Amino acid sequence: MPFKNGLELTELQNMHSPEDDNISNDSNDLIEADNNRISRLLLISVTLLSIYSINLLLKCSQETAMLSYLFIVKNELPNVIKFLLGMEDTSPWYLDGRFLLVVVTVGIILPLCLLKNLGYLGYTSGFSLTCMFFFLVVVIYNKFKIPCPYESINGTLSSPQNATVEEQCTPKYFTFNSKTAYALPTLAFAFVCHPSVLPIYSELRDRTQKKMQLVSQISFFSMFLMYFLTAIFGYLTFYDKVESELLGTYSDKKDVLLLTVRLAVIIAVILTVPVLFFTVRSSLFELARKTKYKFWQHLLVTIILLIIIDLLVIFIPTMKDIFGAIGATSANMLIFILPSMLYLKITNGNDALAKERFWVS
Repeated sequence: MPFKNGLELTELQNMHSPEDDNISNDSNDLIEADNNRISRLLLISVTLLSIYSINLLLKCSQETAMLSYLFIVKNELPNVIKFLLGMEDTSPWYLDGRFLLVVVTVGIILPLCLLKNLGYLGYTSGFSLTCMFFFLVVVIYNKFKIPCPYESINGTLSSPQNATVEEQCTPKYFTFNSKTAYALPTLAFAFVCHPSVLPIYSELRDRTQKKMQLVSQISFFSMFLMYFLTAIFGYLTFYDKVESELLGTYSDKKDVLLLTVRLAVIIAVILTVPVLFFTVRSSLFELARKTKYKFWQHLLVTIILLIIIDLLVIFIPTMKDIFGAIGATSANMLIFILPSMLYLKITNGNDALAKERFWVS
């Protein structure tokens, strides 16, 4: 295959990339669309289209990625530290989410990104998946624990009138508003694992296209179930009161179980960022024909990229904006456009594949 020779020239061969790079927290903003049935239809459609695009991508070579997990660190880490230090009612400057984001980036993520080989981080995949499964279990548990209408963050009920309570606690199957436009981009972003396909393929034992297709289908189905159940039970807990980040909707900041979930999610995304970062940097070096490892080049590119990412996370107000922008641009390109375009390019003139080329178009 055309991309197979290119694999030998890059550091992608030296990495173990987990199959769950874009796990769980992408589903938080999925609920923001506030339309239960529409989200399910879109979720199923994007899952099937993503699986199909993976099969095309196996025959093509193109890597790019965007990441936004640090936004979760900025939002959730201060709450965890405040609880551990018993400082829930105060917010000193060193517990500001932006400051903690920089500390985590410099102290943890930067050293991991500077390593020449991140193969050992492949073992964190199972841990990350366990953390996100724990997150799902807690979301389902709280659906039956939190009454409707739930007590909001300011300590008041979401509605004092019985008529309004009944209306608020009834799920709406079809809702069209300004948030609906974020549904498809968010779903597209949630299923973008394409940058990790070639690293995973290169690490398979006795690798074949059929085996890689099986890996991708199992991974997509697992993530589909986690996204679907998180979205359904999150929506049925808070209905139209859900926030763009699901964890931020839970009002009890002293709940040990929720604090444990927040900590697990933070650890999971911190360990995921360096693996995704390797793919981004490898793509840049491949485009620049810089396939030989040089520490100063890796250091310079790593610092510049991390600075850009941190600035974006600091100044972008909500995760909804991140998912919407990335999902509408790079995610759609990776899932729907680039695989089809590259496949049409490498099969140009092959009459035996005319029918397949028609459906790809």
